[in-house]
Amino acid sequence: MEAIVECVPNISEGRDAGKIERIIEVVLGIEGCAVLGVEPDSDYNRTVITIAGAPEAVKEAAFLLIRKATEEIDMTAHEGEHPRLGAVDVCPFVPLKGVTMDDCVKLARSLARRVGEECHVPTFLYGAAALNDEKNLLSTIRKGQYEGLEARLSGGETSHTENTRFPDFGPTEWNENSKRSGGISIGARDILVAYNVNIDEPDALVSKKIGSLVRSTGRLIKQDDGRKMRISGILPMVQGMGVSLESHGISQVSMNLRDVVQCPMHVAFEACKSIANDHGIETPGSELVGLVPLEAMLESGRWYAKEGITDEKILVKAAIDGLGLSQLELFIPEKRIIEWALLEAVGQ
Repeated sequence: MEAIVECVPNISEGRDAGKIERIIEVVLGIEGCAVLGVEPDSDYNRTVITIAGAPEAVKEAAFLLIRKATEEIDMTAHEGEHPRLGAVDVCPFVPLKGVTMDDCVKLARSLARRVGEECHVPTFLYGAAALNDEKNLLSTIRKGQYEGLEARLSGGETSHTENTRFPDFGPTEWNENSKRSGGISIGARDILVAYNVNIDEPDALVSKKIGSLVRSTGRLIKQDDGRKMRISGILPMVQGMGVSLESHGISQVSMNLRDVVQCPMHVAFEACKSIANDHGIETPGSELVGLVPLEAMLESGRWYAKEGITDEKILVKAAIDGLGLSQLELFIPEKRIIEWALLEAVGQ
């Protein structure tokens, strides 16, 4: 397999194991690709699925998964901590080997058109696949979340511009299909690391403060007379927010590290830890959602390991221990590091 692409659909179901199993089942056994990870989260009510393999095989798997998810998930009944727009909240294509970003853009646009036409659901393009610059950021498309989608598609009051209000494919009106499915965002992007730092507090008060300080967009300051200004955050290329994790009695600073070279995991972890400690709160560990590139683990391992160590397995273990990645669930590097998981799944 000379060309390998990754696809990471996030479905808005993290509690009903039967639904998740039925959705995953439709993509198992497709020649040329493999499911590398399925990570449900009951608090977020969301499951992150990682698929990798030959580009056309992965695109077909993504379509089958989206179609099944829209059949299984009813967004009118969905509740969860994580922001979301629809049954498949996001579905990005990521170049891994022998694949360019332009290739991923073509995959995303082709899939979005097919989903809109055959599944009859509102479909948005984002990232490198966006058809206009205003739709580049997923957070912009997701603004108002599912609850605000009816107003967007019905001509109601919304904070969206005319360039972001409507989907690129599928119905542009609020109907029974769009009500049930919500909006689906399909895109192309570089490798993104979804990374959460665990904060030892149940109510997310400190976590929310940390999130507003570390994320790149920082804080929005408002005056009584309506004037506003934004103060930039500490970390580059980072989206972040504080959320409660009720099932574990803690909270998290939930982050997307949009460029793990500019902001490695250990930098994000130590920044959150430093601020939490200022408030007398401990950071007992952290959590990776989905898979992570080997180099990202090695970079953090170099920070936590003794200087001069070059052995990959030792550096990976140092990263796991230093970041506390096994605090909530055992972190198995052979299943969670992209390159190592691919070795096992597709023989690369």
